[in-house]
Amino acid sequence: MDLSNIVVLDTETTGLDSESRICEIALIDGDGGTLLHTLIDPQMPIPQSATDIHQISDDSISLANAPVLDSVMPRILNLLEGKELLIYNSEFDIRMLKQSCSDMYHPKVSELTQNTRCVMKEYAEFYGELNHYGDYKWQKLTNALEQQDIDTKPFIAHSALDDCLMTLALARSFME
Repeated sequence: MDLSNIVVLDTETTGLDSESRICEIALIDGDGGTLLHTLIDPQMPIPQSATDIHQISDDSISLANAPVLDSVMPRILNLLEGKELLIYNSEFDIRMLKQSCSDMYHPKVSELTQNTRCVMKEYAEFYGELNHYGDYKWQKLTNALEQQDIDTKPFIAHSALDDCLMTLALARSFME
């Protein structure tokens, strides 16, 4: 794995359904350097159930001044150009990007999947635990780190930036 050509992306969202939107996004490089980390105005209320997970609320002063996703999409796409993208649960984050940005960005977001590696799926195969269907069982990110003897204490789970750092640490532990 060529770390100089890697970008890791993570989002936090208002929920999991087809109406949910991104409320935080982070991108880091292969050395763990922050390329982008910002709250995003989801243009909808953040349900308490989501706030309970990531601690981002409608009352956050930072959220009140946050940009909408469309205003940072050109920067995101520029940072990802020519890079290999690592995401823990890529299907979810790519879907959330599409749901949260305007239609004009959908073709570019769809193109991202061509250079995206889903660390969650690759780790499931590497780890080898099977679910009751006989498929590789997906692991929670923090569980995967612990399974690889990576200390999770320095990280705050469900923070987009820390989730990127955890994804990178996990990828370094098992990917070629």
